[in-house]
Amino acid sequence: MKKSSFSFLLIIISSFVFSQDQLLTIQDAVWKGRTSLAPKRLQALGFIPDSKKVAYIEKNELIVLDAESGKTISALSTVAFNKMLVATAIDTISSFDGVSWQNEHQFYFHNKKGEWLYSAEKNSVVKSERKLNDFTLENLENFKEGEVYAYVNANNLYISNNGKVNQVTTDGSYEIVNGKSVHREEFGINKGIFWSPKGNALAYYRMDQSDVKDYPIIDWSTNPAQSKNIKYPMAGGKSHYVTVLIYNLKNNASVKIKTEGPRDQYLTNIAWSPDEKHLYIAIVNREQNQFSVNEYDALSGDYVRTLFEEKDEKYAEPLNPMLFVKNNPSQFIWQSRRDGYNHFYLYNINGTLIKQLTKGNWEVKEDNGFDEKGEHLFFHAAEQSPVNQDFYSVNIKSGKMKKLTQGNGYHTAVLSKKGDYFIDNFTSCYIPREYRVINTSSGSSKTVYTAENPIKNYKLGQWNMFTIKNVEGTDLYCRMFKPVNFDSTKKYPVLVYLYNGPHSQMVTNSWMAGGELWYQYMAQKGFIIFTLDGRGTNYRGKAFEQAIHRQVGSKEMEDQISGVNYLKSLPYVDVTRLGVHGWSYGGFMTTSLMTRYPSTFKVGAAGGPVIDWSYYEIMYGERYNDTPQENKDGYDKNNLLNYVSNLKGKLLMIHGAQDPVVVWQHSIMYQKKAVEKGVQLDYYVYPGHEHNVLGKDRAHLMEKICNYFIDNL
Repeated sequence: MKKSSFSFLLIIISSFVFSQDQLLTIQDAVWKGRTSLAPKRLQALGFIPDSKKVAYIEKNELIVLDAESGKTISALSTVAFNKMLVATAIDTISSFDGVSWQNEHQFYFHNKKGEWLYSAEKNSVVKSERKLNDFTLENLENFKEGEVYAYVNANNLYISNNGKVNQVTTDGSYEIVNGKSVHREEFGINKGIFWSPKGNALAYYRMDQSDVKDYPIIDWSTNPAQSKNIKYPMAGGKSHYVTVLIYNLKNNASVKIKTEGPRDQYLTNIAWSPDEKHLYIAIVNREQNQFSVNEYDALSGDYVRTLFEEKDEKYAEPLNPMLFVKNNPSQFIWQSRRDGYNHFYLYNINGTLIKQLTKGNWEVKEDNGFDEKGEHLFFHAAEQSPVNQDFYSVNIKSGKMKKLTQGNGYHTAVLSKKGDYFIDNFTSCYIPREYRVINTSSGSSKTVYTAENPIKNYKLGQWNMFTIKNVEGTDLYCRMFKPVNFDSTKKYPVLVYLYNGPHSQMVTNSWMAGGELWYQYMAQKGFIIFTLDGRGTNYRGKAFEQAIHRQVGSKEMEDQISGVNYLKSLPYVDVTRLGVHGWSYGGFMTTSLMTRYPSTFKVGAAGGPVIDWSYYEIMYGERYNDTPQENKDGYDKNNLLNYVSNLKGKLLMIHGAQDPVVVWQHSIMYQKKAVEKGVQLDYYVYPGHEHNVLGKDRAHLMEKICNYFIDNL
């Protein structure tokens, strides 16, 4: 880790002062916190196909920039565009939303009469000849938009090929699911349809859920209420069974990939060979401590060979399919944490490791494609600091790595098709947002937009980022928001907001340190808001994340208590008025801290909490805890029903009544146990909401939570 840039950040932090006068309402903080009071984003920002031009929408203008100079080439307003439409007897538009570029001179747009194609060269508009997809189709997966695409209906897979629809499967039902994501969307799985590179075939998942027990989700909106069952495989129980099939568009037939092994293994990270002759699958065992990357014949479905295997004494979790090197189908790149951090490894097609492409005590986060020749791979990484993100390239032959972004903070890049330019969306702790267009070869950079501070007119608390040490001496990243008109001679209540589960990171070197605007609402009410990312969270390497294995909750609480001890060392913290709040894994952590460290926090609010991990799903639960049969002590130790009688302070528990992720039964069991033990518990349910309370009810939720701390702290 490079300390110099982070130290410079702390210098900036120490000199940062606010001066505003407006006050936030909770509705402002929640409803506007991600819209008008969030740093402004440029709409539809992206590269125009086959050009060195960038387009975006701002203030009802469609603006085109030259990527090389950063200068505006054209700015077309809706007013001017509508005058042209009226002159040609075509219905006007209200905005440029939905514009898609055909090339640097033509773009598609929509009005009430459908889709049209505008030509800037001819200054003309003609009716679009594209056959548009019905975007209400379930699991829509395009090969050619509007021409060749696949979708799911009633758990059966269909293909539309230039207007002709073929039904690929006929066995779809409540128990048999085709063409959808499987394994509860773990292992990086987010879809169930995989087109071959040339569109001659597609691979798809088939999931047999017949052995998984039904779980009732109650719909309270009907009279009487109705039970709408889902399939929910719980830790230690029977799982669903997945197969992969390939449908050939030439003969309209499917073949099954002949995977061997137990039925409840995981089929993950599907990839096609560039020539469409082979399919690759990473097969993970139920125990999730080893996997093999296998090659299969795409025509017959036969097993060909195993390219390589990986094992881990705790768990192995492949998240990214193999990536073939552009213009070189004999080589591919694999991401692995085998050396302790996520990095790129270059293989030949026979499964022989050529070399490790990236190295260091930092993590590759995402691959973003190649340059035109296939000589360089572009990617995001946290090489500068775990809380930062930068954009890099690495030369496939030499392994030389180049940092392409400048500025201490968080960079999110969009690469051009040829890999010669990228759009850099930059933010940092005190910089709301900047957009730059950067040349990947020369490094020349042009700032095209700088967002204003969206909350500059409000009374705000100061915020900062810093590190503390845990009991092992490891740095833990923290952020703190101080009350409005902070006075270091006074004492303030503290709200600890946390998550601290796997695949999460709350503290980042982005605007307001990754915090939300409701923190400022609480700062107006005189609260300190504190967040810490402890062991188990992301981008700190395998050992940091795997520290929680078979004992979820324990190491995380140790680190959160390190944070509490730091708070207690501050002269302006009232140690008798500490509160804690989190949702999902954060709800589990909140409830754990309230009852396993019962004298620490006076008030807690736990949303959608896991209470007993044996009631959680197989894929996630068994990865971090093994099965209840294998790890009885671990499950018992972190079963929060065993600690209900320890509750000393006030605890508000909240759940969505239709939650299919952390099912409602968790908090219901906790409430029942509290009654049995004579423990008073505050409880609230949001009917109609699943794992998160969204929409207009979100403000109601946050008002309830904030008021709970205001009233009791």
